[in-house]
Amino acid sequence: MPLFSFPDEAQWDDATATLTFTVRVGEYEGTVFVPRAVFTSLMERRPTPEEADAFFHANRPVFEKAVETRIMDRALDADANIHLTARDVRRAIPR
Repeated sequence: MPLFSFPDEAQWDDATATLTFTVRVGEYEGTVFVPRAVFTSLMERRPTPEEADAFFHANRPVFEKAVETRIMDRALDADANIHLTARDVRRAIPR
């Protein structure tokens, strides 16, 4: 069984303009939030929710790696969830 699992599909939340998905590590389960601003920075334009979702799915391993790194670095938010930044995602891009 892998250390990290991402059991749910990502979903766009119109109210917060954020893509969300779940991460599990053992007994811990948290929510990952990826604000539209992250996609704007990475895509160099303001995407629609559908474009952000497509970009996420095309690059899902990079987003998952960014989450894993944040957890390994114990960089959880105060609510024990993760709000990814464009910097987090860029650091996870393989060189």
